[in-house]
Amino acid sequence: AGCAGPPPKDAFLLPGSTVEERQMQSRLYETRDEVKLIAAVIGVLQDMGYSIDETEKSLGLVTASKTVDARSNAQMAGAVALILMGGKPPPIDRAQTIRVSLVTTPSQLKKGGFIARVTFQRIIINSEGNISRVETINDKKIYQEFFEKLSKSVFLEGHQL
Repeated sequence: AGCAGPPPKDAFLLPGSTVEERQMQSRLYETRDEVKLIAAVIGVLQDMGYSIDETEKSLGLVTASKTVDARSNAQMAGAVALILMGGKPPPIDRAQTIRVSLVTTPSQLKKGGFIARVTFQRIIINSEGNISRVETINDKKIYQEFFEKLSKSVFLEGHQL
């Protein structure tokens, strides 16, 4: 037992999609003040309707969440069709909690800069109160919107405007 041989040469290589996701989720901010960067993150998330769940400035961590409607017209139409045919409709998505995690780390490439990496996930609850799925949101528009707002906030924060 345990004589499996050496691992394949590419066993520890990340798939290309992982690199693309990391690029989508990360931005460099040229600031020496990590606390101001975190304050800007908190302000942006609150402006976007999120409640701040946790901050740990010594780790550069901010987590936040909000709950929004998850109902879709397609699921509702399918449920109505099943009822009209005399069947019992399956549970439909009711609400989703969107969770945001952001971590800042000092840049290895740009002295006096910080990398901010954010991830958005959603937890979908169905009409029976059960979790129907959990997934990472990989929509480029969401990340672009967040980083555009954060860039403006960091600029204003840095210039005391």
